[in-house]
Amino acid sequence: MKNKKIKPVPKFVNEKDEKKFWEKADTSEYFDLNNPIEMDLSKLKPSTESISLRLPSHMLGRIKELANAQDVPYQSLMKTYLARQISSESRLKNAGR
Repeated sequence: MKNKKIKPVPKFVNEKDEKKFWEKADTSEYFDLNNPIEMDLSKLKPSTESISLRLPSHMLGRIKELANAQDVPYQSLMKTYLARQISSESRLKNAGR
């Protein structure tokens, strides 16, 4: 097998340009697939986005009480509630197929 010259990965202006590039590029030209690099991504956190959400005062107050009782930040509790509801809705939707 002949040693193949590995091309350097270009620098990208933004994630959109990078995505566009990798959709068409042959990764075997940029990486030595016979000698993969082991990476630990276990501590990688998903991207988050800040939003503004208006809630009735009594609802926010109750959420804060529940969060305090569980000793968790109220925003974390809200994310947990939302994730549960999304999961539940997805299961119902998939069961109806």
